[in-house]
Amino acid sequence: MSRHASRQKIARDFGATHIVEERGEDGVAKVKELTDGIGADCVLECVGTESAILQAMQCTRPGGQMSWVGLPHIEQLPQEHMFWKNVGIRGGVAPVREYLPTLLPKVLSREIEPGKVFDLELPLSDVAQAYKAMDERRAIKVLLRP
Repeated sequence: MSRHASRQKIARDFGATHIVEERGEDGVAKVKELTDGIGADCVLECVGTESAILQAMQCTRPGGQMSWVGLPHIEQLPQEHMFWKNVGIRGGVAPVREYLPTLLPKVLSREIEPGKVFDLELPLSDVAQAYKAMDERRAIKVLLRP
């Protein structure tokens, strides 16, 4: 689900066959339309906002799996989506500090190509501008160089 052309392009490059731009009830309806009314087998939520989590839960088919990355910004999950639809819910942190010592040198030396999600490269001293670019959707992810 995305309204941003740059993110849609990356999704298609990675094999997405459908892009849902709608949000809320319209987004849920579109997912149901694309899945013959049952919802998606597996939904991964990576935003963490309450509305995004609720939408993800509603897009998940009965017996499906909904997962999130990071710390969700929701006080209480609505139990009707978990219990009555028998939806499995999983979540966990993205422990960046665990992976940095091994991966960062390999990324910086270009031994590992981190992928197309890094669409802007800035010096570490411009970290504030990097966050601003992501917040304003001018960049998907920013690669900061020391």
